[in-house]
Amino acid sequence: MKQQARLLGFDACGYAQAGPVSIQAADRYGQWLAQGKNGCMAWAGNYRDLRCDPTLLLPGAKTVISLAMNYYPRRFKPAGTAQVAYYAYGRDYHEVVRDRARQLARCIEQLTGCTSRVCVDSAPVLERYWAQRAGIGYPGLNGLVIIPGRGSYFFLCELLTTLELPPDAPCTLTCQGCHACERSCPAGALQGGALDARRCISCLTIEYRGAELPQWLATAIGDRVYGCDACQQCCPHNRDATGTAVPEFQPSDELLALTLDDITGMDQARFSRLFSHSAVKRAKLAGLQRNAAFIKRHRR
Repeated sequence: MKQQARLLGFDACGYAQAGPVSIQAADRYGQWLAQGKNGCMAWAGNYRDLRCDPTLLLPGAKTVISLAMNYYPRRFKPAGTAQVAYYAYGRDYHEVVRDRARQLARCIEQLTGCTSRVCVDSAPVLERYWAQRAGIGYPGLNGLVIIPGRGSYFFLCELLTTLELPPDAPCTLTCQGCHACERSCPAGALQGGALDARRCISCLTIEYRGAELPQWLATAIGDRVYGCDACQQCCPHNRDATGTAVPEFQPSDELLALTLDDITGMDQARFSRLFSHSAVKRAKLAGLQRNAAFIKRHRR
């Protein structure tokens, strides 16, 4: 299975025994919600029973296969253009990662007759917990999974399967003591290893549906029109990050050259053509234009 996962473009693959998450993990998630740190992401509070026990998503599940796929770009948007988070440079990861994970699921079914369910981000699964349990990596203080020796520019995916596989040893490493991400977060959204989405530029430029962005964001947003990579760009574990080999994640020349003026003058037809298979479509044209207009008003 691990060899097949590598052939499908996954950079890491690990196994964990399926079952309820630890009491500590469930409590941490509950406390994060109780403190309102999910911000405008109300959906994060849905299906808590499923998040805390993935076997409810697939009856008879024996194993959680945790997968990771590199998205670090080989080309970057120039400074002064409308900045887009690296994860959204290419084709929507939901489509790319799900398609390849489904191929792995078909392989399992053909070889063993066991059933599987693919979970890519939108499914209610505590992805970072299972990545650590499966030995892939560990949650950093920036809230992202760090793969030892490779960094954090990776999409995560889980394959729940009724196939019983020998579990890998959990990853026990931590990045306690560094705090570079906490110091570098432009909006102060990282405190004590817990993301406060109410102050997160990624959350506010992508998930927030208000007509105007909060005024206090003016001094922090920079040219970030969609998402933010500040907590990854400063991370020492990403110093040796290598560009992805997945062709679908390569950015188009049009995206790389996109400016704030391009966005504020964009019509729906161009938006749909450029972003119909991009994660950027989640912000919708109105959200993207709101962000661009806000940045232009507050540029120094």
